[in-house]
Amino acid sequence: MVMNNMDSKDLSMPMGEKDNDNIDLMALVLVLVRGWKIIALMALLGFLIGFLYTRYVNPTFQSDALIQIEENTQGVEALGENISGLVKEETSKAETEAELIRSRMILEPVVDLLNLRTRLTDPNIGYIDRIKNNRIDTQINTPDSVSLNTGNGLVQIEQFDVAPEYLNQSFTLIRSATGFILSNGFDEFKGQLGQPHQFEGLNGQINITVTELPTDSYPINITKQTLKTTTDAINSTLSVEERGDQTSIIQLSMIGTNQQQITIILNQIVQSYVDQNQSRGSEETTKTLAFMETQIPALKEKLENSEALFNSFRKKYGTIDVGKEAELLLNEKSRIGEQLNDLKLKKADLTTYYTEEHPMVIQINEQLKVLNSRTQAIDNTVAGLPEIQREFLKLSEDTALNREIYLTLLKNYEQLKIVEAGQIGYARILDRPTSTFDAIAPNKLQIIMLTVLIGTMLGIILVLLKNLIRNVVKDPEHLEAKTGIPVIATIPRSPSISKLGKNKKNTDRMLAHVDHNGLSYEAIKSLRTNLIFGMPIGAVAGQSAKVILITGESPGVGKSFITANLAEVFSQLNKKILVIDGDMRLGELHKMFGMSQHEGLADYLLQDETGLIPVSEPQINTDISKLNLESFIQPTGMKHIDFISRGRQSHNPTSLLTGESFNHLMAELKKQYDYIVIDAPPILAASDAMVLGQHADKVLLVTKFNHSVEGQLVYAIKQMSRANVQVDGIILNDVRQSIINKYSYNYHYAYGHTQ
Repeated sequence: MVMNNMDSKDLSMPMGEKDNDNIDLMALVLVLVRGWKIIALMALLGFLIGFLYTRYVNPTFQSDALIQIEENTQGVEALGENISGLVKEETSKAETEAELIRSRMILEPVVDLLNLRTRLTDPNIGYIDRIKNNRIDTQINTPDSVSLNTGNGLVQIEQFDVAPEYLNQSFTLIRSATGFILSNGFDEFKGQLGQPHQFEGLNGQINITVTELPTDSYPINITKQTLKTTTDAINSTLSVEERGDQTSIIQLSMIGTNQQQITIILNQIVQSYVDQNQSRGSEETTKTLAFMETQIPALKEKLENSEALFNSFRKKYGTIDVGKEAELLLNEKSRIGEQLNDLKLKKADLTTYYTEEHPMVIQINEQLKVLNSRTQAIDNTVAGLPEIQREFLKLSEDTALNREIYLTLLKNYEQLKIVEAGQIGYARILDRPTSTFDAIAPNKLQIIMLTVLIGTMLGIILVLLKNLIRNVVKDPEHLEAKTGIPVIATIPRSPSISKLGKNKKNTDRMLAHVDHNGLSYEAIKSLRTNLIFGMPIGAVAGQSAKVILITGESPGVGKSFITANLAEVFSQLNKKILVIDGDMRLGELHKMFGMSQHEGLADYLLQDETGLIPVSEPQINTDISKLNLESFIQPTGMKHIDFISRGRQSHNPTSLLTGESFNHLMAELKKQYDYIVIDAPPILAASDAMVLGQHADKVLLVTKFNHSVEGQLVYAIKQMSRANVQVDGIILNDVRQSIINKYSYNYHYAYGHTQ
């Protein structure tokens, strides 16, 4: 079979290089899975915060209203082109009206009507109360009073007015035996319930009428806000916008913690706007009527005078036949006169609104100038007619013109009076505010889900930061490359030992007793084999014992567990084994064997201080020394294994280990045993391991899988190296082979009996 080039390349590529990306991604996932407890804790914390927040905040309600804005008014325009042309046409856009609704012109009447500047708060409600009650009562404003329900009763204020210096300043109201007490920290006033009072304070007058207060001296805070503060607060909860595109329908929405309160306020805002709108709509009609009322008597009088003069002239001279030219001039001048009067009427009306510099007024003045020039030309022409004809034309013209103006103005005046009687604004209420009592916020489920999500994300970040900062031991191959020391054994976690560890009363941690068929026990045996064949040749051939020192970089890595079980598997070779607890500070190896810590290593080394054995003298009676040494060696009850405990608490164990007593002790023990296993203190906790390492044939460093910090382990090895102690191997303890711990290595298989 012939393989193609691509297959050859794939096979020739190292597996590690092909799977780097997958391993990195899997490593990231496994880091998160290993930190599931932190992530779950942060998610639970987020859930609690979200739940408490939904209990803490008051429910938020909403009230809506709809207003239609008609583009054309129904006022002056209804009179037709004659009079509507005299008044400037106005159109109202929804965007402009929306901003108008937010103005103080609309809101101030609402604030005054509902006494919204008076604010009542209950200072006795704390954070716990808000969470426990899930909802806190807020004040209700009506035209008659301001009220607030409390746990001890009702607060009701009918009037509260203060001098400007007291605005936005909090007062305290307390019920007394005779009425109430009002104070602000400087002033204190006493009054009766249900009666109006006027107090004179340091900064001005205070007018207040208190109808009801809670019992038992329950304090209530009361504040008189400025108008701007109150309207700003209303605008912060009020939404005014056009519904749809170019629909001229405005939607008003108001939110708040009290459905009844926001419905009352929004209803008054709508009514205030409609009232203002109607007032603005009738304003132009009212002004036009007022102008007409001043002009009608003058025009009537002018008409009567012109008619009297004309009648008198006709009576005196009789009827005059005016020629064709005179008729044409008369007709033209008559038309010009009508135009002049129209323009004068327009100008008179416009000057009530604008000055002489307004473009429309200037335009009318220019038109008047042109017509006057034409009138002057006609007059010059007429001047050539006989005097009687001229007089006839003049009187006839004045009479006809004055009659036309008077009748037109009188007709429009009567029509405008009818319009004024039925005048309406161009804003129409489509929907008034109603109370639904359905809270729109908080969305409890959404908030809780969001806080849980945020908590989970924070948990993930913490796990990643922890993994970044605290690079724990996981991969034996990486550990060997990092330290240069071979990992001679990986000890899997024993399920049986883990179960026993939960019971603090059970101190038996010997694998031979609780898990003799487990992978952990087999791993200890493999470590024994590795050590036997790895011993120096001279040490194996000689008669003296082989000394194995077991230590760790930090406490809690399981070095005592390894020491005890390694000694047990060595004893199976029918060799005499001695186990020494070299940790004279916090050693607990005696618990592994179920023995006492007293009469141990520290006691033996301190004999020179008690005077039992003069170890400082070079001549030592060997028999006496041996006799005293045997009294410190305790049989463990396990075949071929003896034990020396740590002994009494010593203040300076390092000095004891560097003395001659310990050298003599080790020399004597090597003659009596085949293997001596010493459990040394952690390297980074004390320097004892460096001293004990001078007497060892093998120095083993125990580190704990997924617990020990890689940087600490490397530093511990450097510390031993500086003391001229070579670490011969690393034991990776408590390895867990699972889907979570992909980087754990365990090549042992249960072989033999499983029972």
